[in-house]
Amino acid sequence: MATKKTTITREKIVSMYMNYTLENNDKPKSVYNFTKLNNFSESEFYNFFGTMESVEKEIFKMFLEKTVELLQKDQDYETYDMKSKMLSFYFTFFELLSANRSYVTMSLKQHHNDLKNLMLLSSLRSSFKNYLAGIISDEYRIKQEKFQNFQEKAIQETSWIQLLLTLKFWLEDSSPAFEKTDLYIEKSIKATFELMNITPLESLIDFGKFIFKEKIHNK
Repeated sequence: MATKKTTITREKIVSMYMNYTLENNDKPKSVYNFTKLNNFSESEFYNFFGTMESVEKEIFKMFLEKTVELLQKDQDYETYDMKSKMLSFYFTFFELLSANRSYVTMSLKQHHNDLKNLMLLSSLRSSFKNYLAGIISDEYRIKQEKFQNFQEKAIQETSWIQLLLTLKFWLEDSSPAFEKTDLYIEKSIKATFELMNITPLESLIDFGKFIFKEKIHNK
C-alpha cells in the first residue's frame, strides 16, 4: 500500500530547515539538496519561498507571529495599557526564543558582520513595527501634545533598536532561566516609557541612533 505523501506547508518547511541546521551545524546549501533530502519537490518549496535565505528570515517573523497569537489568547491583554502590552510581548517573545535557543544562537552568530544579521532580521523588523503601530493607544496619543506621524515612527524605530539590544543581551546571558534578561526587560521598558513621558519624541530618534552605533556596531 502506497504511503500518503505529506502535505507541504510553510510551517513544515521552516521546521525542516531548523532541524537540518541543528543536525548539520550548517544551513542547507541549495534548494535542490534540501528538498531531495526531505522528500518533496522544488516546485512545492517555491510555492512558499523564493530562496533558502527567505526561509531563514521567515523563522524570526514566525516567532513574532506566534508571540502575538499567544498574547491575543489572553482575554485581559486588550485591557492592558501600552507599557503592559510591551512587557507582555517581550516576555512571551523571549520565552519562545529561549525554547529555540540553539537554533537562534547558531543563526545569529554565523555572521561576524552585524549588518548581515540585521538583514536576516528584516522581516522581523517589519512585523514588529506593525505590531507597535497597533498598540500605540489613543490614550497615549492624547497624552502627547501634537502627536504626529513622524513621532509614531520615532517610537517604532527606537523600540526596534531596543529589541535588538535586548536580543544581544539575551544571546550573552548565561544566568539560570535567563533571569538577567527578564530583569533587563523590566528595567529597559520602564526606562523607555519614562523617557517618552519627559522627553520630546523628536529627540528619541537621535538618542536611538547613538545607542545603535555604540552598542550594535562597536564590540
